[in-house]
Amino acid sequence: MKKTWKTIAGVVFSLSLLVSGCSQGASTNSAVGQAGGATAGNASSMTKEAGVFVYAASGEYQPFSYFKDGQLTGFDVEIGNEIAKRLGLEPKPVTSPFSGIIAGVKEGRYDAAIASHAITEERKQQVDFADPYYLSGGQLFVRPDGTISTLEGLKGKEVAVALGTTHEKMAREYTDNIKTYDSDVTALRALEQGKHDVVITDSVVGEIAIGQGLKLKKSGSPLSEVKHGIAVRKGNTELLNKINEVLKQMMEDGTYVKLSEKYFNRDISKAE
Repeated sequence: MKKTWKTIAGVVFSLSLLVSGCSQGASTNSAVGQAGGATAGNASSMTKEAGVFVYAASGEYQPFSYFKDGQLTGFDVEIGNEIAKRLGLEPKPVTSPFSGIIAGVKEGRYDAAIASHAITEERKQQVDFADPYYLSGGQLFVRPDGTISTLEGLKGKEVAVALGTTHEKMAREYTDNIKTYDSDVTALRALEQGKHDVVITDSVVGEIAIGQGLKLKKSGSPLSEVKHGIAVRKGNTELLNKINEVLKQMMEDGTYVKLSEKYFNRDISKAE
């Protein structure tokens, strides 16, 4: 019996040493992980994937986001990649129809929307916006023989717009005869082909399309001057502040102007 108790005591003592060793090992490993992985830890708290910056664009909004030789590119895409680089994160741009991007940010499917969203009070109720990264505005575009030049002239006409845009909302104040597309460029092409009477889109997008050969023209005065911003999930203050810091750096060191001139031949952070 004495031998049995000695055996049990020895087993208990051995187990206690084993448990103690495992606890110390776990503490040590945890400390090493915290010290060595601080950046990844910070990244995972503000992005959906540790070390990765997932941002959404439509991929159908040339020259802001579009596919060239099978690769997603454009002003918004290069801005997003530069932000990721300066945050020490891997850029992961994904495409989505424009009308669903804000919902994707709200639901946490994307860390940010870099998709030329106009900053509106309605959208600010759903997401948080970084500082504006460019200025532009709505514009009427018609075929060469078109005569519509004001919003009042939309009454009784068929208007084409991209779904979920501020241009759609603007058009609905004047007419119910509206056709929507997933992209502004598709709407412009349809207009050139004889469909619809007029398109409302961003002035820069329309000008670029005309420069690339679409037989259309700007009509009337600019309809608005709008600030566009990068959207993040509400409450993600850390990511929002870091994006603002990076945008400021890019403005100050000339990176932003270089990208803007590459796509637009001017600095679009300033009004024309």
